[in-house]
Amino acid sequence: MVLVRRTDADDRWCERFRGTVTERLLELDLPGVTVNLKDADVRASLMTLTTLDPPVTAVVSLWTQQYYGDALSAALDLLAAEADRLAAYLVTESVPMPGPDTLGARTPGLANIALLRRPAGLDAATWRSRWHLQHTTVAIETQSTFGYRQNDVVRALTPDAPAIAAIVEELFPIEAVGDLHAFFGAADDADLTDRMARMIASTSAFGANENIDTVPTSRYVLRSPFA
Repeated sequence: MVLVRRTDADDRWCERFRGTVTERLLELDLPGVTVNLKDADVRASLMTLTTLDPPVTAVVSLWTQQYYGDALSAALDLLAAEADRLAAYLVTESVPMPGPDTLGARTPGLANIALLRRPAGLDAATWRSRWHLQHTTVAIETQSTFGYRQNDVVRALTPDAPAIAAIVEELFPIEAVGDLHAFFGAADDADLTDRMARMIASTSAFGANENIDTVPTSRYVLRSPFA
């Protein structure tokens, strides 16, 4: 997974990225290509959190037979030319809830991407158990999620990549961009308060309540290794 960080990612840049850049990615020998862009449809999301400067403006997921092969190297060179800073990570993917993707089309709704960091005082096995085995159900029950992917970072593939432990993508209704009730699937204010409290308690157990980045994006699955 590749984080494209750029200061001036305006609508013109997003349009070119989704056009020329993705076309060139598809010319490479990569079994899977998905592009997530922080574009005009989602840029005003209430749930945006940013610690990185410059911020993440695109997340590109690439499936490959060799993370050290020519195809991925060419992809990283291509994406680096579009970034002020670039970071790539080898990840393992778990999909508790597949989303309604259609090849070549925008996936419905808001694709909210979270960059998680493991607290220094929490060992990796405990952190992963609390995230995967305890939090997953809470996240699905307390939010209006209709797609959920968890990517555990194995290691960074580029020099000076920010230290992150996981990259999570959750799909929400597009109304969630500007409405917390829609984001959490809450019927009223009392329900919203209850859902948020459960969510905060769960994320606090593995350090995902602080020191995170959340990037609102539009998701485009351009090629799937599973199709």
